[in-house]
Parts: sequence; C-alpha cells; structure tokens
Amino acid sequence: MAIHIRNKNDIDGLRQANKIAAEAILFAKGLVKPGVSTKFISEETEKFIVSKGARASFKGLYGFPEAICISVNEVIIHGIPNNTLLKDGDIVGIDIGTELNGWYGDTAVTVPVSSVSKKDEELIACAKDALDFAISAIKDGMRFKELSRLIEDFIEKKGYKPLRNFCGHGIGRSPHEEPSILNYLEGNASQGPKIKNGMVFCIEPMICQKDGESALLEDKWGVVSKDGLRGSHYEHTIAVVNGRAEVLSRI
Repeated sequence: MAIHIRNKNDIDGLRQANKIAAEAILFAKGLVKPGVSTKFISEETEKFIVSKGARASFKGLYGFPEAICISVNEVIIHGIPNNTLLKDGDIVGIDIGTELNGWYGDTAVTVPVSSVSKKDEELIACAKDALDFAISAIKDGMRFKELSRLIEDFIEKKGYKPLRNFCGHGIGRSPHEEPSILNYLEGNASQGPKIKNGMVFCIEPMICQKDGESALLEDKWGVVSKDGLRGSHYEHTIAVVNGRAEVLSRI
C-alpha cells in the first residue's frame, strides 16, 4: 500500500484533529492523582473530546472497549481503563486518539503519580527524549529505516531497550496507515521507503528496561515487557513540511 502525500488542506485538517488530541492529553494529565481510577480519567477525557466537537477514536477501534488507552506501571501500551485506583509512585501512560471531520489525531505521554523514584523519572525521560531526538532527526529524503536505527541507538545508549513487535504508523483518514515505523532496525537501513514532504505519521518510542520482547496480558490488549518491569511511552503526530518535521500534536 502506498504512503499518502497530503496537501496543505489535508495537513490543516490533521492539525485540527491533533490539536484536540493535545488538549485532551493536558486535560487527562490534570486528572492523574492518587485515589483516581483510570476509568474515571477515560470517561472524563472522552467528555472533553466530545465538547470540542471531536470523537475519541480508540473507542471501538479493533474492538477496544474504552475511550482512551491508560497503561499503568508494567503495562507499556494499550492498557484498558478500569476501576483500580491510582496510588502515589505509579507511572501512567496516556494514549489518546481523536477524529474530527474524518481526520485523525494521536498522541501519548507517560506521567508520574505524585512523587516517583529517580529510576522511574529516568525511564519516563528516555521515552520523551527519544521522541524529541527522533523529531529533530527527521528530514526529507531519509529512509524510515534510518530513523528506526537512530531511535534504537538512542534508546540503547540510555541503557534501555525498545519494545518489539509494536511501532509507529502513518495517520490520516484512518487512525493507522502505512508506513509502519519501528523503534528498532529490521533489515538494511539503506532500503525501504523514504520520508517525503507531505507525509504524516506517528513516532512513538516504547521503552523497556532489560528485555524488549513483548507479551500480551490476558485481556488481549495490555502489552508488557517479558522482563516484567515498568515501561514508558511517548508519541507525537508529525507532518513533513518544507523538508522538516512539524509536530501536529503539540499545543
């Protein structure tokens, strides 16, 4: 399947959907505190998204049962919000998708609940810093596999491992489009499609501590590392404009 090249009007539509996703992330972060359930955060964030005229696009996507993904501690991605109460020292991944006028937005952060250990602060920082690094490295003409290699090298130099079998992706009129963008290199970095002006895609580093191999929870959604340790996740939607990355999901 071809990778879509978006025109200015398309990117404007994506920018509006992603602005709401970014606002929703800030809203959800403001609800994170001890004694609050992840289900409450999801329900309130869905109301916020609807109040902006958009839709929480993860709800029902591939059968996902809730409005947003909230992943606590060892769950790195795709956590299902539930009635378990957050407690001091937890770390919480919040992943939000939106749809507005047929265009999709997608962004994610990992945040601490009150005070967390220095080890957890560094774990969260690795995902954020890897994302910022990847965005700064993007340029028209580089191959996606080159970007994957750069992300992997960055993560491993920090002493962590990228989660395997999950990846970033194209986005536009569907929440997930071509290409798939791994956080590690598979194959030859000098092969595969090149990044071009007008492409819009999501970069999302997913960080493991010792073992990057992934495992699925019994609910068939939550993803953990086989090392059983805490992980972190950050994501932005990127448009390539004038040869460089423009972050659409940042206010």
